[in-house]
Amino acid sequence: MKKLLLVLVTALVLTGCSIGTDMSNTPTKRVEEYLNNYQTLDSNVLSKLDSIVNNEEMFDEDQKTTYRDILKKHYQDLTYTIKEETVNGDTATVETEIEVNDYTKVLKEAETYRTTNAEEFTNDEGVFDEIKFNTYKLDLLKSNKDRVKYTIYFSLTKKDDNWELDELTNTEEEKILGIYEY
Repeated sequence: MKKLLLVLVTALVLTGCSIGTDMSNTPTKRVEEYLNNYQTLDSNVLSKLDSIVNNEEMFDEDQKTTYRDILKKHYQDLTYTIKEETVNGDTATVETEIEVNDYTKVLKEAETYRTTNAEEFTNDEGVFDEIKFNTYKLDLLKSNKDRVKYTIYFSLTKKDDNWELDELTNTEEEKILGIYEY
């Protein structure tokens, strides 16, 4: 009986720290889950991506496929480091440094090139051809090797004892997409 009691007490001591506590229910873990969903191309991320791409009116169908592939690779290449977690009651902030492809620089370069080489993006009637220009931009995005680091302060709220990520701002979304104007 003493041995059984000793085994039970030892098991209780070894697991006591986690009884009643969900170790994945922390602000930091929620941010890690969120960013990992991008890296692993979670079905929710892919669904949102498909919605964004399908609603993009400036691309033809082939360009939409290329754009989708570029963004998928971009998401998989995202890296991050959690810097600090600050909890204040039922709210929290998780300071996170992310590194993503620098698409802001590419898009600016494409626009500059278009301005100085307008004749390359005109059709036979001399009218600007958006399809030609979009193909050029997509080629630049695809071949981009430049990266940029951003800091994001993810906000979370505790609801029913579970930490939930607050809705991202446009700035935070632009940073994740690599299109934030710095």
